Amino acid sequence: MNDQPPKKPLGFWTCWSLTVGCMIGSGIFMLPAVLAPYGMVSFGGWVLACAGAILIALTLARLAARTTRTGGPYAYVHDAFGDLVGFVNIWGYWTTYWAGIAAVAVAFAGYLTVFAPALQDNPTGQALSALALIWALTLVNIRGLRESSLVQIALTFLKLAPLLAIVALGVFAGRAENLPAFNPQHAPLLPTLAATALLTMWAFVGLEAGAIPAGACENSERTIPRALVFGTITVTIVYLSATAAVMLLVPAEVLVTSTSPFADAARAFGAWGPSLVAAGALVATAGTANGLIFCAGQLPMAAALDRLAPRALGLTGKSGAPYVALLVSVVPTSLLLVANYSRGLIEAFTFLIMLSTLGTLVPYLLSALAELRHSWRSARGWAGVALLAAVFSIFAIIGSGREALIWGIVLFASGVPLFYLLRAHIAPSANPKHANIH
Repeated sequence: MNDQPPKKPLGFWTCWSLTVGCMIGSGIFMLPAVLAPYGMVSFGGWVLACAGAILIALTLARLAARTTRTGGPYAYVHDAFGDLVGFVNIWGYWTTYWAGIAAVAVAFAGYLTVFAPALQDNPTGQALSALALIWALTLVNIRGLRESSLVQIALTFLKLAPLLAIVALGVFAGRAENLPAFNPQHAPLLPTLAATALLTMWAFVGLEAGAIPAGACENSERTIPRALVFGTITVTIVYLSATAAVMLLVPAEVLVTSTSPFADAARAFGAWGPSLVAAGALVATAGTANGLIFCAGQLPMAAALDRLAPRALGLTGKSGAPYVALLVSVVPTSLLLVANYSRGLIEAFTFLIMLSTLGTLVPYLLSALAELRHSWRSARGWAGVALLAAVFSIFAIIGSGREALIWGIVLFASGVPLFYLLRAHIAPSANPKHANIH
């Protein structure tokens, strides 16, 4: 008779691919052009953003080593500060996933026009293509944790391939004379570093994704910390080397006005180069969408397991996938996506993307404060790491702009009355942190 518990479906490479896959999306394909006007000093901003991301990854890794609970930053904040703060955190965090998934799907539809020119001036076709991506990946995730993890691993390695190809091309075909001047605008150094750091740090949003499915991860206390740190370092190396390669391949005066810097860089491969980059962008956005949909299902399930959300959100199928939570997550996502293609709502949708980024930075800050609270007396070194991660998160939140900040406060604050409303209708569990719902 075998009394051993069944092996959990997720391992190191799944958590690594969630971390890498949710960070590397469509943003990296435009950043070299965005940073080109700042010149080589922009690498200072990259270094600051990379350092901040690694500090956050180390902090989350430290927190992940203490728990097997699903939810990532939600679980850490809930453990440290209780039900109310935990719920408000997950409410704001989860709702911003709706806008994030929709935005990535819209980017996917945009890159798809390279291979389907008929979609170029066809908003309805683009919307249907984006919706098809969302619901196809949702069905993959509903099918099971193992299936969605295999898709995520495959898409992550596929999305790295064109970026690494550009890096190799930069090494062998790049020219030093293409590099921009150190500070072409002759702007003050510190404000320029701050501006470029704010631009580049958005590319690291999503690094926490590998920590979210801890309950389904084998040996999560050891696996997730390694996946978070290694994944963040992987992305750091890819970002820095790919940006340098593009700058070596594309003359500075061309790069400043480029709308597709990686495609311009890939022209050195020949006529098929831009198509390679477009295919890579399709894979990158699909991989990011899959990771975000996966996490969007895990978050409400974690709240339901703690009796902070309706019980139905914690229901899982035989494969372990939270099918109700997944469906509840992608319905508002689909509505937001359709709104993007409606006349007069594009600006509102663009603002939601800014809000989505802010909604991820707040859990970073609260997680850093949770680690600071835990380690302040017992591990001053780790407390120092958490403090620096908190300062970096505040810096990023302030940099998101006053309007997004105000609306972010409104969004998270709306979780307070919702918490009390749900608490009045959900019976508390005797041991909510380890409750199981099937």
